[in-house]
Amino acid sequence: MEPNCEHRGPGVGNDQSAEIIRVRNVSKSFGSLNVLKDISFSVNRGEVVAILGPSGSGKSTLLRCVTHLEILDGGSVTLGGRNMVQDGVYARTEELREICLKVGLVFQNFNLFPHFSVLRNITEAQVRVLRRKKDEAARRAGALLDKMGLSDKAASYPFELSGGQQQRVSIARALALDPELLFFDEPTSALDPELTGEILRVIRSLAAERMTMVIVTHEIPFAREVADRVLFMDGGSFIEEGPAAAVIDNPQRERTRNFLAGLNRF
Repeated sequence: MEPNCEHRGPGVGNDQSAEIIRVRNVSKSFGSLNVLKDISFSVNRGEVVAILGPSGSGKSTLLRCVTHLEILDGGSVTLGGRNMVQDGVYARTEELREICLKVGLVFQNFNLFPHFSVLRNITEAQVRVLRRKKDEAARRAGALLDKMGLSDKAASYPFELSGGQQQRVSIARALALDPELLFFDEPTSALDPELTGEILRVIRSLAAERMTMVIVTHEIPFAREVADRVLFMDGGSFIEEGPAAAVIDNPQRERTRNFLAGLNRF
């Protein structure tokens, strides 16, 4: 049975006007390897969705496709009511650029510019992409650094920061472009367990502010706490979905049960 990917999380409306992203029948292959197989899901404004699944199941590729870092082979992606790609045909360049500004992506490995200060890492895209004045971009960066507990690190360089601090700068950089939807691709996977809590606290605070987020994670207790909904992915497809507590505490598919039981053994 296909999962009902139209389920909405607690406190989130069901009307389509609330929908921020709709993905339909998306496919992606690398050579003979079929990585995404007819993927469909949607997310409403203010909703937090966690994507769980084993390594190699296609989770990161899915995020890269819906943020236009990879080109889809087929399917449709609608962001904020505008078609990024429809039946495999992409929007024109300028419209595509505008649509893609609606989303931000926080990577596993920070992806900060090593030769830029923290401040410039956060202001550069604001100035170049959004055409903000430098003083306005700096004010926005300062407010976000304060929010991340890094107001004293503006003049530092990435190599002077801990992994947790670098990831918080990455989150600030993504937020600086005012996305309507924020994707996280295993945001704690490159961190020591001691530093993981720093990032989870930041994401919890964003969830409390009703920031729309899709989070690929192996932090199962965190996903249960923060997410409205969980999608479980295996072999390039979603095989189970539902309210986070229901899927994690009482999974219906054997594959989901085995995956979660395996994590609980460590």
